Amino acid sequence: MTRPVVLIAEELSPATVEVLGPDVEVRSVDGTDRPALLAAVAEADALLVRSATQVDAEVYAAAKQLKVVARAGVGLDNVDLPAATTAGVMVINAPTSNITSAAELAVALILASLRNLARADASVKAGKWERKQLTGVELLGKTVGVVGFGRIGQLVAERLAGFGVELLAYDPYVNHTRAAELGARVVELDELMRESDIVTVHMPKTPETTGLIGAEQFALAKPTLHVVNAARGGLIDEEALYTALTTGQIAAAALDVYTSEPPASSETASKLLELDNVTLTPHLGASTAEAQEKAGVAVAKSVRLALAGELVPDAVNVAGGAIDDLVRPGVALADRLGQLFTALASESPELLEIEVRGEIATRDVTALKLSALRGIFRSVVTEQVSYVNAPVLAEERGIRVQLLTDETSDRFRNVIAIRGTLRSGHVVSVEGTLSGVEQSHKLVQIGKHPLDVPLSDHLLLIRYADGPGLIGLYGARLGEAGVNIAGMQVSRAGSAPGSEALVVLNLDSSVDRELAVSIGERIDAHSIHTVDLVY
Repeated sequence: MTRPVVLIAEELSPATVEVLGPDVEVRSVDGTDRPALLAAVAEADALLVRSATQVDAEVYAAAKQLKVVARAGVGLDNVDLPAATTAGVMVINAPTSNITSAAELAVALILASLRNLARADASVKAGKWERKQLTGVELLGKTVGVVGFGRIGQLVAERLAGFGVELLAYDPYVNHTRAAELGARVVELDELMRESDIVTVHMPKTPETTGLIGAEQFALAKPTLHVVNAARGGLIDEEALYTALTTGQIAAAALDVYTSEPPASSETASKLLELDNVTLTPHLGASTAEAQEKAGVAVAKSVRLALAGELVPDAVNVAGGAIDDLVRPGVALADRLGQLFTALASESPELLEIEVRGEIATRDVTALKLSALRGIFRSVVTEQVSYVNAPVLAEERGIRVQLLTDETSDRFRNVIAIRGTLRSGHVVSVEGTLSGVEQSHKLVQIGKHPLDVPLSDHLLLIRYADGPGLIGLYGARLGEAGVNIAGMQVSRAGSAPGSEALVVLNLDSSVDRELAVSIGERIDAHSIHTVDLVY
Protein backbone atom coordinates (compact mmCIF):
# COMPACT_ATOMS: atom_id res chain seq x y z
CA MET A 1 0.00 0.00 0.00
CA THR A 2 1.39 3.44 -0.97
CA ARG A 3 1.98 5.69 2.00
CA PRO A 4 0.68 9.28 1.82
CA VAL A 5 3.37 11.88 1.19
CA VAL A 6 3.85 14.64 3.78
CA LEU A 7 5.93 17.50 2.40
CA ILE A 8 7.74 19.66 4.97
CA ALA A 9 8.61 23.04 3.45
CA GLU A 10 10.35 24.64 6.43
CA GLU A 11 12.46 23.47 9.33
CA LEU A 12 10.40 21.71 11.99
CA SER A 13 11.45 20.00 15.20
CA PRO A 14 12.43 16.29 15.27
CA ALA A 15 9.44 15.77 17.58
CA THR A 16 7.12 16.96 14.80
CA VAL A 17 8.48 14.38 12.37
CA GLU A 18 8.29 11.71 15.06
CA VAL A 19 4.60 12.42 15.68
CA LEU A 20 3.84 12.01 11.96
CA GLY A 21 4.83 8.38 12.43
CA PRO A 22 5.88 5.57 10.09
CA ASP A 23 2.61 5.43 8.14
CA VAL A 24 3.53 8.46 6.02
CA GLU A 25 6.43 9.24 3.71
CA VAL A 26 8.12 12.45 4.83
CA ARG A 27 9.81 14.60 2.19
CA SER A 28 11.45 18.01 2.49
CA VAL A 29 11.70 21.05 0.24
CA ASP A 30 12.76 24.68 0.63
CA GLY A 31 9.40 26.44 0.61
CA THR A 32 10.98 29.74 -0.41
CA ASP A 33 12.34 28.14 -3.61
CA ARG A 34 9.18 28.56 -5.66
CA PRO A 35 9.99 26.21 -8.60
CA ALA A 36 11.16 23.49 -6.19
CA LEU A 37 8.02 23.86 -4.07
CA LEU A 38 5.67 23.63 -7.06
CA ALA A 39 7.46 20.54 -8.33
CA ALA A 40 7.53 18.78 -4.96
CA VAL A 41 3.95 19.56 -3.95
CA ALA A 42 2.60 17.79 -7.04
CA GLU A 43 2.93 14.45 -5.24
CA ALA A 44 2.08 15.63 -1.74
CA ASP A 45 -0.98 14.62 0.27
CA ALA A 46 -0.10 17.07 3.06
CA LEU A 47 2.03 20.22 3.21
CA LEU A 48 3.58 21.53 6.45
CA VAL A 49 4.80 25.14 6.60
CA ARG A 50 5.67 27.89 9.05
CA SER A 51 5.52 31.53 7.94
CA ALA A 52 7.99 31.83 5.07
CA THR A 53 6.26 29.59 2.52
CA GLN A 54 3.50 31.25 0.50
CA VAL A 55 0.67 28.77 -0.08
CA ASP A 56 -1.64 30.26 -2.69
CA ALA A 57 -3.84 29.28 -5.64
CA GLU A 58 -0.78 28.44 -7.73
CA VAL A 59 0.33 25.89 -5.15
CA TYR A 60 -3.13 24.32 -4.94
CA ALA A 61 -3.28 24.11 -8.73
CA ALA A 62 0.03 22.24 -8.78
CA ALA A 63 -0.98 19.89 -5.97
CA LYS A 64 -3.75 17.74 -7.43
CA GLN A 65 -3.75 15.23 -4.56
CA LEU A 66 -3.20 17.67 -1.72
CA LYS A 67 -5.64 17.10 1.13
CA VAL A 68 -4.33 19.28 3.93
CA VAL A 69 -2.07 22.28 4.55
CA ALA A 70 -0.78 22.68 8.09
CA ARG A 71 0.70 25.93 9.41
CA ALA A 72 2.88 25.25 12.46
CA GLY A 73 1.81 28.42 14.22
CA VAL A 74 -1.19 30.59 15.00
CA GLY A 75 -1.58 33.03 12.10
CA LEU A 76 -2.47 32.18 8.52
CA ASP A 77 -1.17 35.26 6.70
CA ASN A 78 0.87 33.12 4.28
CA VAL A 79 -1.92 30.64 3.51
CA ASP A 80 -4.67 31.61 1.05
CA LEU A 81 -7.67 30.26 2.93
CA PRO A 82 -10.42 30.97 0.34
CA ALA A 83 -8.32 29.35 -2.40
CA ALA A 84 -7.78 26.30 -0.18
CA THR A 85 -11.49 25.97 0.45
CA THR A 86 -12.25 26.28 -3.25
CA ALA A 87 -9.67 23.58 -3.98
CA GLY A 88 -11.15 21.34 -1.28
CA VAL A 89 -7.96 21.47 0.80
CA MET A 90 -8.25 21.47 4.57
CA VAL A 91 -6.19 24.11 6.41
CA ILE A 92 -4.94 23.47 9.93
CA ASN A 93 -3.01 25.59 12.40
CA ALA A 94 -2.00 25.43 16.07
CA PRO A 95 -4.36 27.87 17.79
CA THR A 96 -3.15 27.59 21.38
CA SER A 97 0.52 26.81 20.89
CA ASN A 98 1.75 30.29 21.81
CA ILE A 99 -0.57 31.43 24.58
CA THR A 100 1.99 30.95 27.38
CA SER A 101 4.74 32.60 25.35
CA ALA A 102 2.47 35.56 24.53
CA ALA A 103 1.47 36.01 28.16
CA GLU A 104 5.07 35.88 29.34
CA LEU A 105 6.13 38.45 26.75
CA ALA A 106 3.40 40.83 27.94
CA VAL A 107 4.73 40.58 31.50
CA ALA A 108 8.28 41.10 30.24
CA LEU A 109 7.23 44.22 28.34
CA ILE A 110 5.51 45.61 31.43
CA LEU A 111 8.72 45.22 33.45
CA ALA A 112 10.90 46.51 30.61
CA SER A 113 8.75 49.62 30.31
CA LEU A 114 8.62 50.34 34.04
CA ARG A 115 12.40 49.92 34.46
CA ASN A 116 13.56 51.48 31.14
CA LEU A 117 15.42 48.28 30.24
CA ALA A 118 15.75 48.93 26.50
CA ARG A 119 17.15 52.42 27.01
CA ALA A 120 19.43 51.19 29.79
CA ASP A 121 20.84 48.45 27.57
CA ALA A 122 21.51 50.87 24.72
CA SER A 123 23.03 53.40 27.13
CA VAL A 124 25.55 51.00 28.68
CA LYS A 125 26.53 49.63 25.26
CA ALA A 126 27.15 53.22 24.14
CA GLY A 127 29.63 53.64 27.02
CA LYS A 128 27.33 55.72 29.21
CA TRP A 129 26.35 55.31 32.86
CA GLU A 130 22.96 57.05 33.22
CA ARG A 131 21.63 55.65 36.48
CA LYS A 132 19.82 58.81 37.54
CA GLN A 133 18.22 59.43 34.14
CA LEU A 134 16.96 55.85 33.93
CA THR A 135 15.28 55.61 37.31
CA GLY A 136 12.17 53.44 37.00
CA VAL A 137 9.19 52.49 39.15
CA GLU A 138 8.24 49.31 40.98
CA LEU A 139 5.39 47.05 39.94
CA LEU A 140 4.49 46.34 43.58
CA GLY A 141 1.25 48.00 44.60
CA LYS A 142 0.38 49.24 41.12
CA THR A 143 -3.00 48.82 39.45
CA VAL A 144 -2.84 46.77 36.26
CA GLY A 145 -5.74 46.89 33.83
CA VAL A 146 -6.10 43.79 31.63
CA VAL A 147 -8.12 44.66 28.53
CA GLY A 148 -9.41 41.32 27.23
CA PHE A 149 -9.75 38.60 29.84
CA GLY A 150 -9.65 35.47 27.69
CA ARG A 151 -7.09 32.72 28.02
CA ILE A 152 -4.03 34.94 27.44
CA GLY A 153 -5.39 37.77 29.57
CA GLN A 154 -6.03 35.32 32.40
CA LEU A 155 -2.51 33.88 32.09
CA VAL A 156 -1.13 37.41 32.37
CA ALA A 157 -3.28 38.04 35.44
CA GLU A 158 -2.07 34.81 37.07
CA ARG A 159 1.56 35.80 36.54
CA LEU A 160 1.10 39.39 37.71
CA ALA A 161 -0.66 38.37 40.93
CA GLY A 162 2.71 37.35 42.38
CA PHE A 163 3.99 40.91 42.00
CA GLY A 164 1.47 42.26 44.51
CA VAL A 165 -0.61 44.29 42.09
CA GLU A 166 -4.29 45.21 42.02
CA LEU A 167 -5.94 43.71 38.95
CA LEU A 168 -8.74 45.23 36.89
CA ALA A 169 -10.35 43.40 33.97
CA TYR A 170 -12.39 44.68 31.05
CA ASP A 171 -14.07 42.19 28.71
CA PRO A 172 -17.74 42.14 27.66
CA TYR A 173 -17.59 38.34 27.71
CA VAL A 174 -15.68 37.92 30.95
CA ASN A 175 -16.60 35.19 33.38
CA HIS A 176 -17.01 37.19 36.62
CA THR A 177 -16.44 34.10 38.77
CA ARG A 178 -13.17 33.29 37.00
CA ALA A 179 -12.06 36.92 37.28
CA ALA A 180 -12.76 36.88 41.01
CA GLU A 181 -10.78 33.64 41.39
CA LEU A 182 -7.79 35.42 39.84
CA GLY A 183 -8.24 38.44 42.08
CA ALA A 184 -9.42 40.74 39.29
CA ARG A 185 -12.23 43.28 39.58
CA VAL A 186 -14.37 43.56 36.44
CA VAL A 187 -14.93 47.17 35.33
CA GLU A 188 -15.90 49.15 32.24
CA LEU A 189 -13.12 50.36 29.94
CA ASP A 190 -13.35 54.01 31.00
CA GLU A 191 -12.95 53.11 34.69
CA LEU A 192 -10.03 50.83 33.86
CA MET A 193 -8.30 53.64 31.94
CA ARG A 194 -8.81 56.11 34.83
CA GLU A 195 -7.55 53.83 37.60
CA SER A 196 -4.73 51.85 35.97
CA ASP A 197 -1.01 52.47 36.29
CA ILE A 198 -0.37 49.83 33.61
CA VAL A 199 -2.75 48.73 30.84
CA THR A 200 -2.03 45.51 28.92
CA VAL A 201 -4.19 44.64 25.90
CA HIS A 202 -5.29 41.10 24.99
CA MET A 203 -8.31 41.52 22.71
CA PRO A 204 -8.90 39.98 19.28
CA LYS A 205 -8.83 42.46 16.41
CA THR A 206 -12.32 43.03 15.00
CA PRO A 207 -14.09 46.07 13.54
CA GLU A 208 -15.41 46.78 17.06
CA THR A 209 -12.01 46.53 18.81
CA THR A 210 -9.87 48.30 16.19
CA GLY A 211 -8.78 51.56 17.79
CA LEU A 212 -10.36 50.46 21.07
CA ILE A 213 -7.87 52.56 22.99
CA GLY A 214 -7.59 55.98 21.38
CA ALA A 215 -7.64 59.68 22.18
CA GLU A 216 -10.76 59.51 24.38
CA GLN A 217 -9.28 56.73 26.51
CA PHE A 218 -5.86 58.38 26.84
CA ALA A 219 -7.60 61.58 27.98
CA LEU A 220 -8.87 59.62 31.00
CA ALA A 221 -5.50 58.12 31.92
CA LYS A 222 -3.01 59.05 34.61
CA PRO A 223 0.12 60.83 33.33
CA THR A 224 2.10 57.93 34.84
CA LEU A 225 0.34 55.27 32.72
CA HIS A 226 2.36 52.60 30.90
CA VAL A 227 0.45 50.86 28.09
CA VAL A 228 1.43 47.48 26.59
CA ASN A 229 0.18 45.74 23.45
CA ALA A 230 1.41 42.22 22.71
CA ALA A 231 -1.90 41.09 21.16
CA ARG A 232 -2.82 42.59 17.77
CA GLY A 233 -1.69 45.69 15.92
CA GLY A 234 -4.39 48.32 15.61
CA LEU A 235 -6.12 47.75 18.95
CA ILE A 236 -4.37 50.91 20.10
CA ASP A 237 -4.76 53.94 17.84
CA GLU A 238 -1.10 54.60 17.01
CA GLU A 239 -1.63 58.28 16.11
CA ALA A 240 -3.41 58.88 19.42
CA LEU A 241 -0.70 56.92 21.23
CA TYR A 242 2.02 59.07 19.68
CA THR A 243 0.21 62.23 20.74
CA ALA A 244 -0.32 60.92 24.28
CA LEU A 245 3.36 59.98 24.61
CA THR A 246 4.74 63.24 23.24
CA THR A 247 2.42 65.54 25.20
CA GLY A 248 2.93 63.85 28.57
CA GLN A 249 -0.61 62.55 28.67
CA ILE A 250 0.83 59.11 29.51
CA ALA A 251 4.32 58.03 30.56
CA ALA A 252 5.38 55.19 28.30
CA ALA A 253 4.40 52.32 26.02
CA ALA A 254 5.73 48.90 25.06
CA LEU A 255 4.62 47.31 21.79
CA ASP A 256 5.19 43.95 20.13
CA VAL A 257 2.60 44.42 17.37
CA TYR A 258 1.79 47.22 14.96
CA THR A 259 -0.85 48.26 12.45
CA SER A 260 1.76 47.72 9.70
CA GLU A 261 4.72 45.41 10.25
CA PRO A 262 7.52 46.26 10.40
CA PRO A 263 6.53 49.64 11.87
CA ALA A 264 9.03 51.46 9.65
CA SER A 265 6.73 50.63 6.71
CA SER A 266 3.96 52.85 8.11
CA GLU A 267 4.20 56.63 8.45
CA THR A 268 2.08 56.57 11.60
CA ALA A 269 3.84 53.66 13.32
CA SER A 270 7.31 54.82 12.25
CA LYS A 271 6.95 57.97 14.36
CA LEU A 272 6.95 55.76 17.44
CA LEU A 273 10.51 54.66 16.57
CA GLU A 274 11.73 58.16 17.40
CA LEU A 275 10.53 58.14 21.00
CA ASP A 276 12.67 57.27 24.03
CA ASN A 277 9.65 56.36 26.15
CA VAL A 278 8.60 53.49 23.88
CA THR A 279 9.93 49.92 24.08
CA LEU A 280 9.52 48.02 20.80
CA THR A 281 9.95 44.35 19.90
CA PRO A 282 9.47 42.67 16.47
CA HIS A 283 6.31 40.61 17.04
CA LEU A 284 7.99 38.07 19.31
CA GLY A 285 4.85 36.76 21.01
CA ALA A 286 5.16 33.24 19.60
CA SER A 287 8.94 33.29 19.18
CA THR A 288 10.05 30.78 21.78
CA ALA A 289 11.47 27.32 21.27
CA GLU A 290 8.64 25.87 23.33
CA ALA A 291 5.88 27.56 21.33
CA GLN A 292 7.44 26.44 18.05
CA GLU A 293 7.72 22.86 19.33
CA LYS A 294 4.11 22.83 20.54
CA ALA A 295 2.93 24.19 17.20
CA GLY A 296 4.78 21.56 15.17
CA VAL A 297 3.60 18.66 17.32
CA ALA A 298 -0.01 19.92 17.32
CA VAL A 299 -0.28 20.22 13.55
CA ALA A 300 1.44 16.87 13.03
CA LYS A 301 -1.29 15.22 15.12
CA SER A 302 -3.95 17.02 13.09
CA VAL A 303 -2.34 15.99 9.79
CA ARG A 304 -2.51 12.36 10.87
CA LEU A 305 -6.22 12.75 11.65
CA ALA A 306 -6.86 14.45 8.31
CA LEU A 307 -5.07 11.77 6.29
CA ALA A 308 -7.01 9.09 8.19
CA GLY A 309 -10.32 10.81 7.29
CA GLU A 310 -11.20 11.60 10.90
CA LEU A 311 -12.63 14.75 12.51
CA VAL A 312 -9.89 17.39 12.68
CA PRO A 313 -10.44 19.68 15.68
CA ASP A 314 -8.06 22.43 14.57
CA ALA A 315 -9.30 22.65 10.98
CA VAL A 316 -9.80 26.31 10.12
CA ASN A 317 -11.90 26.12 6.97
CA VAL A 318 -13.73 22.77 7.20
CA ALA A 319 -14.65 20.48 10.02
CA GLY A 320 -13.23 17.53 8.11
CA GLY A 321 -13.60 13.85 8.67
CA ALA A 322 -16.43 11.92 10.20
CA ILE A 323 -19.44 14.18 9.65
CA ASP A 324 -22.58 12.81 8.08
CA ASP A 325 -23.06 13.99 4.48
CA LEU A 326 -26.52 15.31 5.37
CA VAL A 327 -25.09 17.32 8.26
CA ARG A 328 -21.95 18.69 6.61
CA PRO A 329 -23.58 21.58 4.67
CA GLY A 330 -24.89 22.96 7.95
CA VAL A 331 -21.43 23.34 9.51
CA ALA A 332 -20.72 26.70 7.86
CA LEU A 333 -24.27 27.91 8.53
CA ALA A 334 -23.97 27.12 12.25
CA ASP A 335 -20.67 29.03 12.41
CA ARG A 336 -22.17 32.12 10.76
CA LEU A 337 -25.25 32.00 12.98
CA GLY A 338 -22.89 31.92 15.95
CA GLN A 339 -21.13 35.05 14.69
CA LEU A 340 -24.49 36.79 14.27
CA PHE A 341 -25.58 35.75 17.78
CA THR A 342 -22.45 37.32 19.29
CA ALA A 343 -23.00 40.56 17.38
CA LEU A 344 -26.57 40.79 18.70
CA ALA A 345 -25.90 39.64 22.26
CA SER A 346 -22.89 41.90 22.99
CA GLU A 347 -22.24 39.94 26.18
CA SER A 348 -21.73 36.39 27.34
CA PRO A 349 -24.86 34.24 27.90
CA GLU A 350 -25.36 32.14 31.00
CA LEU A 351 -27.24 29.44 29.10
CA LEU A 352 -26.72 28.65 25.43
CA GLU A 353 -29.08 26.32 23.58
CA ILE A 354 -28.16 25.07 20.12
CA GLU A 355 -31.20 23.42 18.57
CA VAL A 356 -31.32 21.39 15.36
CA ARG A 357 -34.76 20.70 13.89
CA GLY A 358 -35.79 18.61 10.89
CA GLU A 359 -34.53 15.46 9.21
CA ILE A 360 -30.87 16.12 10.03
CA ALA A 361 -31.80 15.82 13.71
CA THR A 362 -31.88 12.04 13.15
CA ARG A 363 -28.10 12.14 12.56
CA ASP A 364 -25.13 12.98 14.78
CA VAL A 365 -25.18 16.79 14.80
CA THR A 366 -22.39 17.33 17.34
CA ALA A 367 -20.35 19.08 14.64
CA LEU A 368 -23.10 21.71 14.34
CA LYS A 369 -22.88 22.49 18.05
CA LEU A 370 -19.08 22.77 17.84
CA SER A 371 -19.31 24.95 14.75
CA ALA A 372 -21.88 27.26 16.38
CA LEU A 373 -19.60 27.68 19.40
CA ARG A 374 -16.67 28.37 17.10
CA GLY A 375 -18.65 31.14 15.43
CA ILE A 376 -19.77 32.60 18.75
CA PHE A 377 -16.20 32.96 20.00
CA ARG A 378 -14.52 34.05 16.75
CA SER A 379 -14.54 37.75 17.69
CA VAL A 380 -14.41 37.25 21.45
CA VAL A 381 -10.95 35.77 22.04
CA THR A 382 -7.47 36.50 20.72
CA GLU A 383 -6.53 32.93 19.91
CA GLN A 384 -7.78 30.94 16.93
CA VAL A 385 -11.01 29.16 17.82
CA SER A 386 -11.22 25.48 16.90
CA TYR A 387 -13.65 22.63 17.39
CA VAL A 388 -11.67 21.51 20.43
CA ASN A 389 -11.14 24.76 22.30
CA ALA A 390 -14.60 26.27 21.62
CA PRO A 391 -16.30 24.13 24.34
CA VAL A 392 -13.39 24.94 26.67
CA LEU A 393 -13.89 28.66 26.05
CA ALA A 394 -17.57 28.28 26.92
CA GLU A 395 -16.74 26.40 30.11
CA GLU A 396 -14.15 28.99 31.14
CA ARG A 397 -16.82 31.68 30.84
CA GLY A 398 -19.36 29.72 32.87
CA ILE A 399 -21.67 29.19 29.90
CA ARG A 400 -23.91 26.13 30.10
CA VAL A 401 -24.26 24.69 26.60
CA GLN A 402 -27.11 22.39 25.57
CA LEU A 403 -27.60 20.63 22.24
CA LEU A 404 -31.29 20.05 21.50
CA THR A 405 -32.76 18.09 18.59
CA ASP A 406 -36.25 17.78 17.16
CA GLU A 407 -37.02 15.67 14.10
CA THR A 408 -39.96 17.93 13.16
CA SER A 409 -39.70 21.35 11.58
CA ASP A 410 -42.76 23.40 10.63
CA ARG A 411 -41.55 26.06 8.20
CA PHE A 412 -38.41 24.56 6.68
CA ARG A 413 -36.91 21.16 5.96
CA ASN A 414 -34.10 21.77 8.45
CA VAL A 415 -33.38 24.59 10.89
CA ILE A 416 -30.42 25.46 13.09
CA ALA A 417 -31.28 27.74 16.02
CA ILE A 418 -29.07 29.42 18.62
CA ARG A 419 -30.74 30.78 21.74
CA GLY A 420 -28.89 32.41 24.63
CA THR A 421 -30.09 33.66 28.01
CA LEU A 422 -27.98 36.61 29.11
CA ARG A 423 -27.14 37.53 32.70
CA SER A 424 -29.78 40.27 32.50
CA GLY A 425 -32.43 37.63 31.75
CA HIS A 426 -32.82 38.89 28.19
CA VAL A 427 -33.00 36.14 25.54
CA VAL A 428 -31.28 36.48 22.15
CA SER A 429 -32.09 33.98 19.42
CA VAL A 430 -31.26 33.49 15.75
CA GLU A 431 -32.35 30.77 13.32
CA GLY A 432 -31.17 29.78 9.87
CA THR A 433 -31.70 27.18 7.16
CA LEU A 434 -30.13 25.91 3.95
CA SER A 435 -31.98 26.73 0.77
CA GLY A 436 -32.05 25.28 -2.73
CA VAL A 437 -29.69 23.06 -4.67
CA GLU A 438 -26.75 25.26 -3.77
CA GLN A 439 -27.61 25.02 -0.06
CA SER A 440 -27.36 28.80 0.36
CA HIS A 441 -27.60 30.24 3.85
CA LYS A 442 -30.85 31.89 4.90
CA LEU A 443 -31.77 33.77 8.04
CA VAL A 444 -35.30 32.75 9.05
CA GLN A 445 -35.86 34.14 12.54
CA ILE A 446 -34.43 36.70 14.97
CA GLY A 447 -36.23 36.68 18.31
CA LYS A 448 -39.95 36.87 17.56
CA HIS A 449 -39.39 38.26 14.07
CA PRO A 450 -39.90 35.69 11.26
CA LEU A 451 -37.66 36.30 8.25
CA ASP A 452 -36.68 34.78 4.94
CA VAL A 453 -33.55 36.65 3.89
CA PRO A 454 -30.05 35.62 2.69
CA LEU A 455 -27.44 35.36 5.44
CA SER A 456 -24.97 37.41 3.42
CA ASP A 457 -21.46 38.52 4.32
CA HIS A 458 -22.45 42.09 5.23
CA LEU A 459 -25.59 42.83 7.23
CA LEU A 460 -27.14 45.82 8.92
CA LEU A 461 -29.88 45.05 11.45
CA ILE A 462 -32.06 47.85 12.80
CA ARG A 463 -34.90 47.77 15.34
CA TYR A 464 -37.17 50.80 15.48
CA ALA A 465 -40.79 51.86 15.93
CA ASP A 466 -42.30 51.40 12.49
CA GLY A 467 -43.49 54.50 10.71
CA PRO A 468 -43.76 56.04 7.23
CA GLY A 469 -40.66 57.38 5.48
CA LEU A 470 -38.06 55.69 7.67
CA ILE A 471 -36.83 53.27 5.01
CA GLY A 472 -36.15 56.23 2.74
CA LEU A 473 -34.13 57.95 5.47
CA TYR A 474 -31.66 55.17 6.14
CA GLY A 475 -31.63 54.12 2.49
CA ALA A 476 -30.58 57.63 1.50
CA ARG A 477 -27.96 57.75 4.25
CA LEU A 478 -26.39 54.50 3.04
CA GLY A 479 -26.50 55.74 -0.54
CA GLU A 480 -24.67 58.93 0.42
CA ALA A 481 -21.96 56.77 1.99
CA GLY A 482 -21.62 54.66 -1.17
CA VAL A 483 -23.02 51.51 0.44
CA ASN A 484 -25.30 49.52 -1.87
CA ILE A 485 -28.34 47.64 -0.52
CA ALA A 486 -28.43 44.26 -2.23
CA GLY A 487 -31.64 43.19 -0.52
CA MET A 488 -33.75 43.77 2.56
CA GLN A 489 -36.70 42.57 4.59
CA VAL A 490 -38.81 44.29 7.21
CA SER A 491 -40.46 42.16 9.89
CA ARG A 492 -42.92 43.80 12.29
CA ALA A 493 -43.60 42.44 15.77
CA GLY A 494 -47.27 43.33 15.61
CA SER A 495 -49.93 44.50 13.19
CA ALA A 496 -50.62 47.84 14.87
CA PRO A 497 -49.03 51.00 13.44
CA GLY A 498 -45.92 51.92 15.38
CA SER A 499 -45.14 48.31 16.32
CA GLU A 500 -41.45 47.49 16.59
CA ALA A 501 -39.96 46.66 13.21
CA LEU A 502 -36.81 44.69 12.53
CA VAL A 503 -35.15 45.37 9.20
CA VAL A 504 -32.36 43.19 7.86
CA LEU A 505 -30.34 44.82 5.08
CA ASN A 506 -28.06 42.74 2.85
CA LEU A 507 -25.22 45.04 1.83
CA ASP A 508 -22.46 44.80 -0.76
CA SER A 509 -19.87 46.18 1.66
CA SER A 510 -19.25 46.81 5.33
CA VAL A 511 -20.74 49.71 7.24
CA ASP A 512 -18.46 51.45 9.72
CA ARG A 513 -19.68 51.94 13.25
CA GLU A 514 -19.83 55.74 12.98
CA LEU A 515 -22.21 55.56 10.01
CA ALA A 516 -24.40 52.97 11.77
CA VAL A 517 -24.66 55.12 14.89
CA SER A 518 -25.64 58.16 12.82
CA ILE A 519 -28.38 56.15 11.08
CA GLY A 520 -29.67 54.90 14.42
CA GLU A 521 -29.82 58.43 15.81
CA ARG A 522 -31.53 59.71 12.65
CA ILE A 523 -34.48 57.31 12.94
CA ASP A 524 -34.45 56.98 16.75
CA ALA A 525 -33.64 53.26 16.49
CA HIS A 526 -34.01 50.96 19.47
CA SER A 527 -30.83 49.16 18.38
CA ILE A 528 -28.58 48.91 15.34
CA HIS A 529 -25.96 46.26 14.58
CA THR A 530 -23.39 45.96 11.83
CA VAL A 531 -22.41 42.36 11.12
CA ASP A 532 -19.63 41.08 8.86
CA LEU A 533 -19.66 37.30 8.59
CA VAL A 534 -16.77 35.05 7.58
CA TYR A 535 -16.19 31.36 7.08
